[in-house]
Amino acid sequence: MLNLPYYVNQIIYKLEEKGYEAYVVGGSVRDIMLNKQPSDYDITTDALPEEVERIFFDIKRVNIGKKFGTVILVQEEGTVEVTTFRKEGRYIDGRKPEWVLFSSHILEDLSRRDFTINSMAYNPKTGLVDPYDGKKDLYKGIIRTVGNPEDRFSEDYLRILRAIRFSTQLGFTIEESTYQAAKDYGHNISKISVERITDEFLKIILCEKPSRGIGLLKETGILGIILPEIVSAIGFQQKNPHHDKDVYEHILCVLDNTPPVLQVRLAALFHDIGKPHTFTIDEEGIGHFYDHDRLSAEMSREVLTRFKCSNELIEKVYILVKEHMNHHTYFKEKGLKRLIRRVGEDEIFNLMELQKADIKCSNKDADIEHIHERENKIKEIIEEDEAYKLSHLGIDGNDLIGLGFEKGKIIGEILEYLLEKVMENPKLNHKDALMELALRKYSSQLSQPEAKVKDPNP
Repeated sequence: MLNLPYYVNQIIYKLEEKGYEAYVVGGSVRDIMLNKQPSDYDITTDALPEEVERIFFDIKRVNIGKKFGTVILVQEEGTVEVTTFRKEGRYIDGRKPEWVLFSSHILEDLSRRDFTINSMAYNPKTGLVDPYDGKKDLYKGIIRTVGNPEDRFSEDYLRILRAIRFSTQLGFTIEESTYQAAKDYGHNISKISVERITDEFLKIILCEKPSRGIGLLKETGILGIILPEIVSAIGFQQKNPHHDKDVYEHILCVLDNTPPVLQVRLAALFHDIGKPHTFTIDEEGIGHFYDHDRLSAEMSREVLTRFKCSNELIEKVYILVKEHMNHHTYFKEKGLKRLIRRVGEDEIFNLMELQKADIKCSNKDADIEHIHERENKIKEIIEEDEAYKLSHLGIDGNDLIGLGFEKGKIIGEILEYLLEKVMENPKLNHKDALMELALRKYSSQLSQPEAKVKDPNP
């Protein structure tokens, strides 16, 4: 017996009360059986969408997927997708079927699903419906297609990526014939929309051990199709005493040692992809990668733009990659403030996580103590509310205009100058002192007769 939340049971009960069948299905069943908390619940039923709407008239509904048989019920406890049993026609393009029809049989619905572990349904009264031995595969840790893997993958080539994602997510082995079909049909992934590929790829990146997924993408030939920029890193020896791995192995190590935060994981994946393109070797045979951080950042921007990621995510990854090498730099307090300003208060500790992983994966003798020290100092700066951005200044543009400076570029220039002074000497961060500094430095830029300049530090 599976333990379902009360609100899910109530939906099943109401459907059955009206004479319909209803089952929790797919990932919800799989996760419960693995003692995991499902992120959401899917219910399948022989009730048509219009009938589902009538039964649940008093619950907020989203009808985005109604033409495909899905009604989304939005409740305070959680959202549940209720979908009518479906059967599908022949797939002709490796993406979608010729037609989708509603069905009255649960077995027809389960037969169209991708993997055995996702083809189980459960009803509190009748128990588990498992026509393809999904339970057996689940407990053996196996990813296996429903029926012939060539047929399943030919129907929708994205299922190859899904097999890799589930294998990575769950730590499962891909069954031999399923794996071989994934290799044989992997090149067809190019027929899938970028958006669908990106969605699965990002889920792989956020798994506990994402290197497993990247390795499977490499083995199936998919990596070279969706991310050719990383292929040149495979087997690329660094010829440097500070690195005991090739570039690809190092990237995977960093990826596995960063927290599951999307921009951090992506920065880990991309932080060294520019190395093969910047490699030089000195007269002593030591390899160097000058300016690889800048090139890697630019490449990350190109890749994520191609992946149609949001501009916000692209810029976060770009900054993290661009700044990842500054752990070699000794920063005084003013330098740390500049770093916080460049990276942003929200991302500065993500940068620290990336740097710690980068150092750990360089060689076995790596020491990250200086990163911990830097991290603590940055925390101090933020907690003590020290000035490191324009909004922290005790003066703003309106104050400068009131002094007689014209609106425009000069206002920003003055504020930047004042911020530099305050970062050097926080005691200057009050209005009178900042006004005097502005007048002293920029009196020639006044649009009004020059004000009397006083010494800000009498």
